[in-house]
Amino acid sequence: MVTPTAEINEVPSAPAALAGSAVLPERLGYRLKRRVLGPALTSDQIENETLSKKLALGVLSSDCISSSAYGSEEILISLLPLFGIAAYSLLLPMTVVVLVVLLLVTLCYRQVVMLYTKAGGSYVVARENFGPVVAQVAAVALMVDYIVTVAVQSAAGTNAVTSAIPWLVPYNLEITVTVVLILFYGNLRGLREAGRTFAFPTYFFAGSMALVIVGGLARQVLGDLPQYNPATAPGAIEMGHGTALLGFGAVYILMRSFANGGSSLTGLEAISNGVSTFKTPRGVNARRTLVVMSCILAFLVGGVSWLAHETHAVAYQSGSPTVISQVAKAVLGDSAAGHIGFLLVQTATMLILYTGANTPFNGFPFLANFVAADGFLPRWLTKRGHRLAFSNGIVVLTVASLALLLGTGAHVDKLVAFYAIGVFTGFTLAGFGMAKHFRTFRGPGWKSKAALNNVSGAVCGLVVLIFAVTKFTEGAWLVVLIFPLMVVVLLRLHRAYDQEAKLLEAVPSSQPVIRAARSTVVVLVDSVDLAVIRAIRYAHTLRPTELHVVHFVIDSTHAVDLRSAWDAQPGLDLSLELVDCPDRRLPRAALELTERLVAEGASTQVTMLLPRRSFGALLGRMLHDRTADDIAAAVSTVPGAVATIVPYDATKPPRLLRRKKPGPGPAQEQADLPPIDEYAGDDTKVATPAGVMNQRNHVAIQNAAHRQTAVVQGRIRSVEVSPISGSPALRCELVDDTGGVTLLFYGRRSIAGIEPGVQLRAEGRIGTYKGHLAIANPLYSLLPRDHSES
Repeated sequence: MVTPTAEINEVPSAPAALAGSAVLPERLGYRLKRRVLGPALTSDQIENETLSKKLALGVLSSDCISSSAYGSEEILISLLPLFGIAAYSLLLPMTVVVLVVLLLVTLCYRQVVMLYTKAGGSYVVARENFGPVVAQVAAVALMVDYIVTVAVQSAAGTNAVTSAIPWLVPYNLEITVTVVLILFYGNLRGLREAGRTFAFPTYFFAGSMALVIVGGLARQVLGDLPQYNPATAPGAIEMGHGTALLGFGAVYILMRSFANGGSSLTGLEAISNGVSTFKTPRGVNARRTLVVMSCILAFLVGGVSWLAHETHAVAYQSGSPTVISQVAKAVLGDSAAGHIGFLLVQTATMLILYTGANTPFNGFPFLANFVAADGFLPRWLTKRGHRLAFSNGIVVLTVASLALLLGTGAHVDKLVAFYAIGVFTGFTLAGFGMAKHFRTFRGPGWKSKAALNNVSGAVCGLVVLIFAVTKFTEGAWLVVLIFPLMVVVLLRLHRAYDQEAKLLEAVPSSQPVIRAARSTVVVLVDSVDLAVIRAIRYAHTLRPTELHVVHFVIDSTHAVDLRSAWDAQPGLDLSLELVDCPDRRLPRAALELTERLVAEGASTQVTMLLPRRSFGALLGRMLHDRTADDIAAAVSTVPGAVATIVPYDATKPPRLLRRKKPGPGPAQEQADLPPIDEYAGDDTKVATPAGVMNQRNHVAIQNAAHRQTAVVQGRIRSVEVSPISGSPALRCELVDDTGGVTLLFYGRRSIAGIEPGVQLRAEGRIGTYKGHLAIANPLYSLLPRDHSES
């Protein structure tokens, strides 16, 4: 037969909880979360899905391939204001330079995915080859890249929509923000970038644009490819009248257009960040997928640039209609079939751009989790949320990307200023990191591999420098400022975690685990209510050697009322001790009390219990301060002492639970005081006389001799009513600058005028009480509070 387990402190025992007999009421916030996000998922529902090469190409390359939708346009935006119509001739060589960089980065990352088959990309490469400090530069670069990707891809996707539906142009920002919020909500629910659903937009876009490019080349060969007139397009970027290519201004603009075109390479690192999702052999499959993705990107970027060159597609100040939409419109024509085809192309462009905007919602939280696990970001970023997603990382990403969109008005050209620095910083560290790897470990062909990666790192570093200079006044200054600042913050966080770990490291020699000979529990009270009763009930379960119930007196009227309420409370067989707190500094008073109790004996453990009424987060802050936290922090600094906050939910009525009747335990036995003869200096029992005692010189308390009559004077620090031999006894602690003495008044529960803080002179024979000086039934005289005597 199983005996029911007793329930303590209104908390069900473990068997009852497992049986489902007690249900924890859910808070409003959790009920709303469950209603909005759905039921919580359990940890065993985490999916570890692996992807084939075809599926991985569709899922992981949407960010990269979608960059072709705005890369050529960004080059034209830089060239047109200075070079005018000649910009279309310069577009092609600038595109070739961008494709050369694409080739170098692809060759570098082919080696990355073969060597580092776990998630992390350039972060892991930098950490393994340069150490954790340099790795944080890669971490910041990737995080900035993810944040800007959400903003750029969603804004470009909205431009695709407004290019097909022009009357939506004034609502560009609102649409973009709404899309980001939808992605935020979907990812909080556990939206996963896996399966054919997320692969479809990539193939749909690549296929539709391939038809447009092939069709455009065919129409060019036939000689019927139409051409726009940039000079007559309303709202287009103002065109210049041309200038010499070797002038300083021209070189500067060419460098800026090259940096703008580098935005076509964003997302190229996605394969390296997701190597672990490939089917085995992971490295080989990731490398082949990376090559195919780069080839598709090169074809699309080159094709769009060529057709833009031939059609003279115009870049507009509002960003809509886009260059790629004008190319599609020119190739497909104005017929009904051509219009349907145009809408399909814009739909494909919108889908892949919005899908690309969703990619960081998977990459950023995992990267943040990865960096936080290394101790460079707050550890709350490693926690999975309600639906098993890294919800905190998703929230951080959403807030940052929305701030970026609102700050730039969701304008792609302004957002690109923030883009390439983060992207190419990662490429730079990957290139130099791989070069160092080959120099360190060598192997077949290591010299050529190291040289290739050095060239890749140098070229990408040059792009970062060009972008920082040419886009500095357009927003790049913020990235240049944030980069070192964030790196310093990450390193500072890591140092803080290291210091914390060293402080908390268990060293048996310095902190031996021993059992205390004495256990003293103190319950602080400021009222008589269920929260205090619960704390006292919990204190009994600790089975202390001594149990004190203490109230720090900062308002004498309240102390008197509390004493009355305490005495009137049935079932409270503990005495209430009133301790003076003249400066109203409760943490300091608690600290002093704790130090006195710890000093009473060797190997004494003091536990201070602090009842706290718990309300809702906002209401609780309004109704109560954080005094309990301050007291706990002060008490915890004392060796041999701990502070425990005992919460009580004040928002719900208490649940009544059946309990076993507790038997007498050490705590209850120690609550009764020994007979009075043990404390008196002699065997006589004297009554407190009326009137005023004889005035004579007093002695310092530390000089009072045992079993000798002495006059002492000082301040009443604490007052307590203790039952002795079935009768009440008023116990007062009188202190001066040299020490303290206990005054015992038998048969009295209170004496008018004797309360914490008053000045008092007492005369009697010195005895002992629990190892301390004591006087039984002394003669006494109350003194003015400002009384002082030399």
